[in-house]
Amino acid sequence: MNLKERSRVKKIIELLTKEYPGATITLIFENPLELLIATILSAQCTDERVNRVSQSLFKKYKSVEDYARVDLNTFEQEIRSTGFYKNKAKNIIDASRKIIKEFGGRVPSEMEDLIVLPGVGRKTANIVLTFAFRKIEGIAVDTHVKRLSQRLGLSKNDNPDKIEQDLMELTPKRYWGKLNSLLIEHGRKICFARNPLCEKCALKTICPSFGNFLK
Repeated sequence: MNLKERSRVKKIIELLTKEYPGATITLIFENPLELLIATILSAQCTDERVNRVSQSLFKKYKSVEDYARVDLNTFEQEIRSTGFYKNKAKNIIDASRKIIKEFGGRVPSEMEDLIVLPGVGRKTANIVLTFAFRKIEGIAVDTHVKRLSQRLGLSKNDNPDKIEQDLMELTPKRYWGKLNSLLIEHGRKICFARNPLCEKCALKTICPSFGNFLK
């Protein structure tokens, strides 16, 4: 990647920061365990719905031991509305048991430890590290970040891990955590998957995709 592209990324961050000065994670949590659970639930689900479901969960389940011994069928029904609830329930229970067995009952704070937990990939690990532990080791790539990275010409890859590597190469490390929140906010409000509001976009003067949807 050349200096021109890196300069454009800084401009993207600058413009989006003006648009969304308070952009940050919208999942509601009070500790690393709650953020881990909420992030696993957020796969293919809106943060708004996850927050509604997690409000009840976090009142009922207070510790990793609570999740480790919960009845699977009961838990499936409690998270059913988040979608893919069978996989999510199994992963949360199995991850909790692994945390107890291998990490002394505490959510690990290292990338290499987080990604061995069931249901946890680099995206989830990055979110937990960034917002629960204030450790920046990468850039979480969800559906919004993936879509905007491609539309903005920041990556030609489809694989989230490769997109992350492209973004990390282009973006100064001090902005890694912020870039995720900014792109997600812009994806939710302007750069929709279908019918993006290009005319209202703060990035239209530097977006190579501008005009493609104005037909």
